[in-house]
Amino acid sequence: MFQQEKFSERIRQLRKSQGKTQKDVADAVGVSVNQISEMEKGTKITTLPKLCLLCDYFNVPADYLLGRTDTPR
Repeated sequence: MFQQEKFSERIRQLRKSQGKTQKDVADAVGVSVNQISEMEKGTKITTLPKLCLLCDYFNVPADYLLGRTDTPR
């Protein structure tokens, strides 16, 4: 089951642990900085194509971002 709180937390943690800014992530995924901020706050989610881009960018499986597993590899 999708867990929005974990999704938000993991996006933020991955970004920070890789030394990336919200702008870096936004540019890589093709969204605004505001959209990344909203994802990290848990006020918005994303589309399936953008989820795939986020997974590729952070090199993690979708199940990890979605909170379906705690294994990032």
